[in-house]
Amino acid sequence: MGRDHPTGVGRMGLFTSRLPQMGRPLRPKEKDMLKSPLIIFVMGGPGCGKGTQCRNMATKYGFCHVGLGQLLRQEAQRSTRRGQKIHEIMLRGLLVPTGIILDMINDNMLSCPESRGFLIDGFPRELIQAKEFERIVGRAPDVVMVFDCSMETMVRRALRRGQVEHRADDCAPAIRQRLETHYTLCQPVFTFYQQKNLLRNILAEEAPENIFAKCCSVIESLQ
Repeated sequence: MGRDHPTGVGRMGLFTSRLPQMGRPLRPKEKDMLKSPLIIFVMGGPGCGKGTQCRNMATKYGFCHVGLGQLLRQEAQRSTRRGQKIHEIMLRGLLVPTGIILDMINDNMLSCPESRGFLIDGFPRELIQAKEFERIVGRAPDVVMVFDCSMETMVRRALRRGQVEHRADDCAPAIRQRLETHYTLCQPVFTFYQQKNLLRNILAEEAPENIFAKCCSVIESLQ
């Protein structure tokens, strides 16, 4: 690696940090805690509206909303070495290593042992995350919602959100990179869950109340 490249960034722009690539194994008691609650993955590109709908579903059904993007942004604001590395990765629109992602998600689920269900918002972002979740937790999700939205709509919504919420990762270059990463890496994830008959598409171009009604139909089909 030459002097012109920032620490941890290779010539092709791929982040090669020392953050863990494998998640922490769960103890048998921890796995037992996650056997019975509903686990719902909610996928979609930046600006597709999944965060808003997850908050609505969490309120209606008493579920725990685990927003991966929010967890990562909170970690990125901390003045730790891990926080600084995550901050740099997110500004580049790249993916945080799988080990960090899984530890954050599992720790949040285990911190809500009485929850009837979990809405994991923004996960998985690549196939290895889907497979590692099942290996570590010992089960698959009950269903995977995919918010289907055009790229033009997602870019417009994400830019507006960045202006309102002052989010550093909602600038145009990072959004374009995140969308490119999303489309490249998520297709194998969709295929993986389609083969398990767990995938449910949600058309996310409609009015928010119509989108919410579709989400509720999916949840109620599980109960």
